[in-house]
Amino acid sequence: METKDIILELRNKEGLSQDELAEKVFVTRQAVSRWENGETTPNTETLKLLSKLFDVSINTLLGSPRQMICQCCGMPLEDSNISKETDGFFNEDYCKWCYADGEYMYHDMDDLIDVCVENMSGEGFSPEQARAYLQDMLPKLDYWKKYKNLAGAEKFDEFKRKLMDEINELHIEGMPEVEKLNALVGGYVNLEYRLPNGHTVKFLDDGVTYLGNQLECEFEGGRCFGIVANMDFILVSTYEENGENPELVVYKKR
Repeated sequence: METKDIILELRNKEGLSQDELAEKVFVTRQAVSRWENGETTPNTETLKLLSKLFDVSINTLLGSPRQMICQCCGMPLEDSNISKETDGFFNEDYCKWCYADGEYMYHDMDDLIDVCVENMSGEGFSPEQARAYLQDMLPKLDYWKKYKNLAGAEKFDEFKRKLMDEINELHIEGMPEVEKLNALVGGYVNLEYRLPNGHTVKFLDDGVTYLGNQLECEFEGGRCFGIVANMDFILVSTYEENGENPELVVYKKR
């Protein structure tokens, strides 16, 4: 589809008139009309506003002329998995798991490879094949090429160390000391806990990336500890294999 058709389709989907759309992106109705007639296309700043308004990437608005991949992990990018800045605008260089809430989630390539190998092993790759592929491909991506010049890596590592100290200071019986925190997608760790009143509750957002880890309980019984945290809270739970029978141990505001 061409840009003119995409804007028309998105406007109709949102139930907006040309006047209403014009008001939201600070242009005239005539400008919207010219876009939809194919006479002109929005400028860069207006494309950013349209992207945020319709929750689609600029690439989509332009008819998907580029085949985009995350410049950290190499994942193909679609509107559903593209990262966003803290102001809500898309960052079309990264997926939402590698860049979240204005922070880069990986500062060690080996950590990223370990996560990706686990996911790729179930898609026709052996762990060895997946690891070899990633070790060859990742250094060619922009993030790792310029990694040493990226600001914030030292600060982020300091935050993780502080977070691990806070978790370990909880002295939870049977839980080993936390020595590492990985990026975790909320949808994979958002367990449902039963409250004393019989109601169930989830504490996480499926689309948000958190920091956490899974640790085997020091006691026998086949249960694991799950740790999930961010700037605002620390959550510790126990559960059986595949997250069965979860029990909330700690939910602490920071």
